[in-house]
Amino acid sequence: MVTMSPPSRHLVLRNANFRALWISSTMGILGGSVTAVALPVIAAVELGASDFAVAALSGMVFLPWLLFGLPVGVVVDRRRRRPVILVSLIARVVLLATLPVAYWMGVLSTAQLFIVSFLAGLAAVYFTLAEAALIPRAVAKEELIEGNGLMTGSGASADAVGRGLGGWLTHAVGASNSLLVQVAASVASCAAILRLNVEEPLPASTEKRHIWREMGSGLRYTLSTTPLRVLLLVAALWNLGGNIVVSLIVLLVVRTLGQTGTWLGLLMAATAVGGTLGGLSVKWLADKYGSGVVWRYSMFPAAVGYAALLLMTPGWGMLPGFFGMFLTGLAISMNIVVSTSFRQRVCPPDMMGRLGSATRMVSWGMLAVASLVAGILASTIGVRAGIVTGIFIAILAPVVASFGPLRGVRDLEDLAPMPEDGPPNDSPAEGGRGPGATAPVPEGIEAEGTRSRENSEAVLEK
Repeated sequence: MVTMSPPSRHLVLRNANFRALWISSTMGILGGSVTAVALPVIAAVELGASDFAVAALSGMVFLPWLLFGLPVGVVVDRRRRRPVILVSLIARVVLLATLPVAYWMGVLSTAQLFIVSFLAGLAAVYFTLAEAALIPRAVAKEELIEGNGLMTGSGASADAVGRGLGGWLTHAVGASNSLLVQVAASVASCAAILRLNVEEPLPASTEKRHIWREMGSGLRYTLSTTPLRVLLLVAALWNLGGNIVVSLIVLLVVRTLGQTGTWLGLLMAATAVGGTLGGLSVKWLADKYGSGVVWRYSMFPAAVGYAALLLMTPGWGMLPGFFGMFLTGLAISMNIVVSTSFRQRVCPPDMMGRLGSATRMVSWGMLAVASLVAGILASTIGVRAGIVTGIFIAILAPVVASFGPLRGVRDLEDLAPMPEDGPPNDSPAEGGRGPGATAPVPEGIEAEGTRSRENSEAVLEK
């Protein structure tokens, strides 16, 4: 007699801690997507800001990653992450609430938009790093791709709803009033985090630890092996070129093509719908073809999707842009899931904050730089020429991935250090190595029948 085991329940249903993080993240993305549509519309329509200001505004939320990512990562590693998330979410609620209040009082200005965007982005640095550091504690290692796929997929769905809703709200009730959705969503995120019950041991005493040394250790760890360096370079190139394009979409739709904020929201929502499908299908594709293959080649169709924006014309002529942005969202969400899962797999838990901050300081810092570059391009060579420039820069990312040191690796998991290597030591007195001096390197890695074993060992030894 054969005993049939009951089907495994969905990760969201069987894991309460992951469910709390999932709800918090999804609600945060929903509100943030409404804000992402509303802020540039406030600047372009309600305040009549210049092309440079409209394009540069989208980078303000990412500028704190470039300026403060490393020290915030150290703070996150020194504290329990749950309180960090709660405090930063409350700060964001208060900051964003000042914008509709200022609008009602008739004193809202472009300067206030930039200041609030920057400070809200700083709060986002704290809760993003803390949330990412908690995911490996909420799920098992073998569940990381599933968990990150669900987070990315549901986040993209919330992004689609939020951007579509944001586009409609900016037309129906005004762009400034639509920011109240972000306030309500942040409150819902706080409620979900209050239900989180993850074991977080108290960090070691920080009396003799120096923040500059810990910042350096995080950056060194991020650059300590060829896989981590290549993933970082590829992400930075893509974000630089891709966000030049994204920063110019507002000007392309609202000013060049003369469409309303509703069209803008729907166009941005198409990206998120594609991201939903990509996040939900990436595990199957990674299992079938290999996570390294998905990571390398996913960005080529994403660049084609951006190029479709140049074919848009008013009315039904917007359709090429919708299909293109859907394709971009589909491909990029897959790339994000596999690269994030690899970093979480190889990084010791007490280094997650510093690894995340160092990685995002470079890759997300490029988003801020890209917005400033987009503003300059729009003011000098025009919106369409600026988009072409962004596409040429973005295409360098899949070229590096396909022809660089990781070109022969089928599965990124083959590059992960063996469990017995243990986490690197913070104390130079014990072994003489800080956590960023070198990543743990195994003597050999079994690639389980793939052709990447020899290549994986060579890559890790570089």
